[in-house]
Amino acid sequence: MPESIFLLNNGQLIEMNESTYLSEDLLQKLLADYPSLISGSQIDSERPRRWLLVSREFGVPDEKDKGNRWSLDHLFIDQDGIPTLVEVKRSVDTRLRREVIGQILDYAANAVSYWTIEEIRHRFEECCNTTGKEMNVELDDFLQGETEAEQFWENTKTNLKAGKIRMLIIADVIPKELQRIIEFLNEQMSPAEILGVEIKQFIGQDLKTLVPRVIGMTSKADTVKGRPGRPEEEWNEVRFLAELLKTKGQKDVETVKKILAWITPKVSYIYYGTGKRGAFAPILKVEGVNRFCFAIWVDGFVEIYFQHMKNRPVFDQEEKRLELLNKLNTIPGVAIPQERVSARPNFPLAVLNTETELQKFMDIFDWYWKQQGL
Repeated sequence: MPESIFLLNNGQLIEMNESTYLSEDLLQKLLADYPSLISGSQIDSERPRRWLLVSREFGVPDEKDKGNRWSLDHLFIDQDGIPTLVEVKRSVDTRLRREVIGQILDYAANAVSYWTIEEIRHRFEECCNTTGKEMNVELDDFLQGETEAEQFWENTKTNLKAGKIRMLIIADVIPKELQRIIEFLNEQMSPAEILGVEIKQFIGQDLKTLVPRVIGMTSKADTVKGRPGRPEEEWNEVRFLAELLKTKGQKDVETVKKILAWITPKVSYIYYGTGKRGAFAPILKVEGVNRFCFAIWVDGFVEIYFQHMKNRPVFDQEEKRLELLNKLNTIPGVAIPQERVSARPNFPLAVLNTETELQKFMDIFDWYWKQQGL
């Protein structure tokens, strides 16, 4: 029986009724335009998944060096480089009951065997060209400074070869018999994962609400995949400073505290990252696009994000990045080679442990923001 939800809008209670999608293509396009509909926080509450769309209609061969036999609806990759295969069906499609399971398992088995990282990168570039997006900018925004682009693609290659992939069956309604199959398979699988995502559509008074629900995340599946303990890999200011104190000492901690006090009011947020090696990176969001400047790592290094600056005005001009590089090189102990002007060079945090050198560093990045009119 169709469900209803209620929206309270300016004191008016609006009843919104569950409605099927007019076509499968409509749901496919919504996913391509708004990947966050695949609720990453439901898949991983501690480290919500983000999705990079590689392509719609990604071909899948069943033999090496042969043409494609099938066409996958979407290929996404999450921030850890896990290829995520998406097959979309409407509830009115009878194949949603059982046939879709065989379909996506076929795709996964052959993708692991025959896809190459070169083809995946090429299709991502084609997708960006088609949508009028700049490939490097799109990837930088997605990675949010957590990983370098080449490392991300290497992680994707490694995961693909190891069969560490994710299969998603997405529909407006996931039938109970399909839910049981998904849960059973997901409890047996490692390192692969299979989930259902139900995205119900509710319509009322020219308004539309989309409600995602992830299916297949059972406690047994979490145990099989080793999910317990992930929160230990999360970083925040308290953990970062405590670890920095242990690894580098009080002087570096005091320097970082001063940098945090100076930079925090100037940016949108501070990102501390995940994994075994923590960092803090100030990020300013301008018109929905992240601007990176530098990061400080828990092992006592300052990393300058020239690699990200080269995709943002005005530091997309090499002469402006060289100007910044030369200013940084006036700080005693900093010697960044000019050939690193498009990379992510680093220098020891300890060189900023005097008031004079720290002030010089802060003045340089105040200049950096002013050059962009920020």
